[in-house]
Amino acid sequence: MQAISLTDTLSVAAQPELADLAELAAAGFTHVVCNRPDGETPGQPDMDSMAAAAEAAGLAFTPYPVDAGSFPGGDLGALGAIFDSGEKVLAYCRTGTRCANLWVASRSDDQLEAAARHAQGLGFDLSLAARARSGS
Repeated sequence: MQAISLTDTLSVAAQPELADLAELAAAGFTHVVCNRPDGETPGQPDMDSMAAAAEAAGLAFTPYPVDAGSFPGGDLGALGAIFDSGEKVLAYCRTGTRCANLWVASRSDDQLEAAARHAQGLGFDLSLAARARSGS
């Protein structure tokens, strides 16, 4: 599993395997955020299995599943608070792009431009965050 660092404490990644969660804990992560709905692709581990594996590894687990139609979800402020908590957080979805969009969308107005530049520089398409900010 390849994680991409957005900040010193927040990384994003594609769907980890159940066994990867113990490795994340060993690498110093303390919190995992799932931004992927169950059943998005055949064979992906479901959220309950991921939560159980996270708990077994000593990781906090937060489900925050969104797709293009439900982006940015029900409580972007609470998600942003997790991203900014100072804990070492890994957020995952199918590719990591949705997570990067959620991070950018959760930024305050004075942080937005720098966050977007940073995420785009890492190769992320930020069309979901742009759509959420424009209100359409």
